[in-house]
Amino acid sequence: MTRPQMLKLPEVLEEIGMSRAAFYRMRARGKAPRLRKLPNGQVRISRADLDAWWESCTENAA
Repeated sequence: MTRPQMLKLPEVLEEIGMSRAAFYRMRARGKAPRLRKLPNGQVRISRADLDAWWESCTENAA
């Protein structure tokens, strides 16, 4: 079984073209992709969660 690809927050922010502050505002409203917090305090977002979030953004815009 392969492990899911986990992206660092800066990678995600660059891909979606958003600032960290805007991302966390969106997260506070429950509109951001799911984050996974590591024991050391860093956060990761799975590629699958990010792709699903992108798809939901497309569906909501239509």
